[in-house]
Amino acid sequence: MTHAFPADQSATPPVSRPTQPAAVRPATDRRWPWLAGVALAMAAAAGWWMLDRLLVDRSPIVVGILHSRTGPMAVSENAMIDAEVLALEEINRSGGLLGRPVRWVVADGASDWQTFARQAERLIRDEKVSVIFGCWTSACRKGVLPVVEAADHLLLYPMAYEGIEQSPNIVYTGAAPNQQITPAVQWCHDVLGARKFFLVGSDYVWPRCVNAIIVDHLKGIGAEIVGEAYIPFGSTAVEDVVASIASAKPDVILASVPGDSGLAFARGLRAAGIRPDDTPVVTFAIGENELANAAGVDMVGDYAAWNYFQSLDRPENQAFVRAFKAAYGADRTTSDVIVASYNSVRLWAQAVREAGTTDVRQVRGPLRHQSLAAPEGIIAVDPETQHCWRPVFIGRARADGQFDVVWSSRTAVRPVPFPISRSRAEWERFVADLYQSWGGRWANPSGKAETGGRSGG
Repeated sequence: MTHAFPADQSATPPVSRPTQPAAVRPATDRRWPWLAGVALAMAAAAGWWMLDRLLVDRSPIVVGILHSRTGPMAVSENAMIDAEVLALEEINRSGGLLGRPVRWVVADGASDWQTFARQAERLIRDEKVSVIFGCWTSACRKGVLPVVEAADHLLLYPMAYEGIEQSPNIVYTGAAPNQQITPAVQWCHDVLGARKFFLVGSDYVWPRCVNAIIVDHLKGIGAEIVGEAYIPFGSTAVEDVVASIASAKPDVILASVPGDSGLAFARGLRAAGIRPDDTPVVTFAIGENELANAAGVDMVGDYAAWNYFQSLDRPENQAFVRAFKAAYGADRTTSDVIVASYNSVRLWAQAVREAGTTDVRQVRGPLRHQSLAAPEGIIAVDPETQHCWRPVFIGRARADGQFDVVWSSRTAVRPVPFPISRSRAEWERFVADLYQSWGGRWANPSGKAETGGRSGG
């Protein structure tokens, strides 16, 4: 008989399995859109970077600084270099110009006008500079003038000078004669009561022109010129000139003797017993910087006519003096030419920002209407003459080498580069005659002190 056995009750019953959805993807698949977006963004950024490098110039802007690092004018001009470098460093710390750093090339004019001309040519031709800041003496500026005009370039000239010049390729940030010379002469007449004047200068174009301007002014007010003398440029042999002054007994001495010669002249006056109580000097060439670097020079009680003194009580001046001392040492001092050099860089930088380019021809236009809250006061480039409106000050020298301001114009004075005592043609002929009489030079080549000469004519 066959038996049927029952099913095994201990067996596990069958379990139904859920069906896996067909749409489920691995977790890593969800990252692809994000990675693709990042890749696209990076590619776009790289493209823009490459385009920026192709279309936007990030190379340094190169500027030229042209002053005397050697020779008799180095005592004055080295400080001008310091001021220009300070302004350029401040520009770089603030991000540069037009997104580009500024690099400067310093050239030594060696106190020689022909060297200045060669160095200006090199800066423009070889260094490809966008502008030149430079010169002190008018002889050196006269040497550089035909170079910048031939290249249709740009010089900013930060020194008080004789005027009788106007060029589209030069911006004059120092004083014109009506902003230094004639106010000082009138002040001597009105305040000091001077009636007898002795004129002394170095024998080159600036002092010769300055004294011609003074001669015209003194004739106009009925004062007497008791002597006029010239020291060879760079010479420290001042004995004959000092002897002439002692013999003439003037009420005041008007001195346009710069650099080492000016310091030697000041020493010579004191050695001869000529002191400001009886015969004060009004200098147009010696300031705080020269006195700080001159051992044994006593000018206490004498006067200087400038457009700035370190002692001016203005917040802008206090900030500038602090910055200059922080950069170069607590014992350093500022002066008019230092401030004019500093202002020159700032005015040019403003014009570059406005023009949106460093191209010389495109910068010259905006530069003609720049203004600045400068250490000495509000200054501005006069668009007609390309000289600066600046205030005028007369200071009396103190024992510490600083000056107490004894007279001020209070506001900026409009520049008049061609004095009104003669026509422009007459002044230009006067300068041309000097140049020709010196054999095509801007300084007298005779090398001999001259006394009793007269600049007028």
